[in-house]
Amino acid sequence: MFGDLGKMMKVAAEMKRRMPEVQEKLENSEFEAAAGGGVVRATVNGKGRIRDVEIDPKLLGNGETDAEMLGDLIVAAVRAAQEKAAEATVAAMRELTGGMKLPGLEGMV
Repeated sequence: MFGDLGKMMKVAAEMKRRMPEVQEKLENSEFEAAAGGGVVRATVNGKGRIRDVEIDPKLLGNGETDAEMLGDLIVAAVRAAQEKAAEATVAAMRELTGGMKLPGLEGMV
């Protein structure tokens, strides 16, 4: 029983030491996703904050795209990029904890 506690204490100390580095790395990372066959692209950082949205000019001049469709494509691209960022955050937490599941740590990074 106390062996597990000792291991948890070591993991917690290592996490505290490395957390700022992991947070900075994620914040400076970029995750990109596309929607509509690539006509809309979104880029977010590791915290899911939008850094860029690109829209292919051909999409706007085709006469078929309305504002609602464009909005849907932007939302889809941003969500997909945010999912990639979230997956990277989960992977970083697994690496940081050595795979040990510690309650309440999901939102720390």
